[in-house]
Amino acid sequence: MAQHQFQTEVSKLLHLIIHSLYSNREIFLREIVSNASDALDKLKYLTVADDAYKSISFDPRIDISFNKVNSDPSDPASPAASSPKTGSTLTIADNGIGMNEADLADSLGTIARSGTSSFLEKLAGDAKKDSNLIGQFGVGFYSAFMVADKIEVISRKAGEDKAWKWTSDGKEGYDIEPSQRDTQGSTVILHLTEEGAEYANRWSIEDIIKRYSNHVAFPIYLTYDEKEYDDKGKEKGSKTKTDRINSGTAIWRRSKSELKEEDYNEFYKTLGHDTEEPLFYVHTKAEGTLEYSTLFYIPQKAPFDMYNADYKPGVKLYVKRVFITDDDKELMPTWLRFVRGVIDSEDLPLNVSREILQQNKVLLNIKNGSVKKLLGEFKTLSDNNKEKWETFISQFNRPLKEGLYQDYANREAILELVRYKSTTTEGWTSLADYASRMKADQKNIYYITGGDEKTLKASPLLEAYRAKEIEVLIMDDEIDDIVIPSVGKYKDWDIKAVNRAGADEELGEKKDKAAEKEIKPVIEKIKKALGDRVKDVKLSRRLHDSPSCIVADENDPTMQMAQMLKAMGQAEMPEIKPILEVNGDHPIVVALKDTEDEGRIADVSGVLLDQALLVEGVKIKDPADFVKRLNRLLV
Repeated sequence: MAQHQFQTEVSKLLHLIIHSLYSNREIFLREIVSNASDALDKLKYLTVADDAYKSISFDPRIDISFNKVNSDPSDPASPAASSPKTGSTLTIADNGIGMNEADLADSLGTIARSGTSSFLEKLAGDAKKDSNLIGQFGVGFYSAFMVADKIEVISRKAGEDKAWKWTSDGKEGYDIEPSQRDTQGSTVILHLTEEGAEYANRWSIEDIIKRYSNHVAFPIYLTYDEKEYDDKGKEKGSKTKTDRINSGTAIWRRSKSELKEEDYNEFYKTLGHDTEEPLFYVHTKAEGTLEYSTLFYIPQKAPFDMYNADYKPGVKLYVKRVFITDDDKELMPTWLRFVRGVIDSEDLPLNVSREILQQNKVLLNIKNGSVKKLLGEFKTLSDNNKEKWETFISQFNRPLKEGLYQDYANREAILELVRYKSTTTEGWTSLADYASRMKADQKNIYYITGGDEKTLKASPLLEAYRAKEIEVLIMDDEIDDIVIPSVGKYKDWDIKAVNRAGADEELGEKKDKAAEKEIKPVIEKIKKALGDRVKDVKLSRRLHDSPSCIVADENDPTMQMAQMLKAMGQAEMPEIKPILEVNGDHPIVVALKDTEDEGRIADVSGVLLDQALLVEGVKIKDPADFVKRLNRLLV
């Protein structure tokens, strides 16, 4: 027998699962059945596509049985009198792909892998919310420790002769030893606690399966003992019966007219390992040149790994109801990685490989058609269901923006969906709504990018726009600086950044040559004092109240974009220097006309630049130097 310790943090995680998530304990059965279904899917594919597995006798099924031991604490011989163990067991078996010794250690000895820390951080103390995280973070199997104080998994991998048994009490570690199993597949035996003993019950099992796993595409059988009675109603014994307890149909292949809302919701919870209902779903059956079915779901909340490079794809591919893959990122564009669902094609070959998938025209056409269908449904939602749309945008606005950058073919449709904050309205607004509010003589759509909404709304760069009652879109997402310049236009209007040199000219602000001549010596003093900290110093025509602001040269990235690129690892990119604009009418600037004190000029110039950076949410290089300069000026 080989003894193993759990991965770091696993003991703490198991303790939280076992002791904190009791409000929704029944999901353990959904999770184990889902794992069994996945194992059957994988073997079904191999028996069709791989010659090495075609000789395997395979009639896919999941079998559930239980052993109920009645405990009486007052009876010294009863299990409950001396131990919290009840003696009751619940067994879930499948004849799927199975696992060998290495698979057991890898799959059942490691929880959530890189997601463990994230799982621990997201636990909120709310049992219902926390239980929803179980499936999302890949720890579904371990939810069984909510109802069992010992779990055994006996498994034999397809194509191999040896079977292995994994055993754990969910505390410090687990054991793996040789075992016996007649066929390939896995058997999970739960030794139930007193509180878990309620699930060693025919009616409880049937209820859970029908609610959570009714549409698992393989038959689920329940074996139980049914009492028999004579003509007088006296019990005369019992008979072992086995009943199928799920419908086992591929829901996506069924007609929409015969399905109810609860059918879709039940299937989603199994597919997405989610206890919440989906935000909405899109069910399509295409016939004609291409024949395929799709069923897509949009979750209520963004997947926890949505912004990880190694995110788990949410769409499964089937060919003629045979499962092909659930980890291919080519099935959906990356900007739609939050979508969960199924694609089932009649036109792909069953032995299609991942390499072929990436180049397959049939799949490309299905993918393109699915994207357009989803975009159409998103637009319908935005027009007809404000509450759901607000939820959707709060979770998935950023991936839509990624789509603007990545998906040129669908850019116009995505532009109608993305939302932004604004200087004149509360909440989200669309580009179409902005355009409907534009002044009659306004030629451009204006926006400002930067750190956060509050900071941006207070930016000195907006003073001239406020004075002319021109709306400016607030783009406080870090990717806006990259995405919006790549778009450039919305219908007939150019989309212009207000934090660019020359933006004030578009407002019709005329140059005052006399004022420029008068302030030129001050500009030269500031430019000399700042040296290579700035690209240039100019008289501003956009500032009304503030003494200074920073803008980016037309050909340079903004300061915020430069910071983001550096954070992404582009450390070799050259330093981006801002252009400092100063307000020639502001007392701080005017006061520099009559001073030749180079120390004071340097302090004022440094403060003008640093405060302009701070107001735009840019981190200044030397805060201590800024404070020293400010203190000297306050004396």
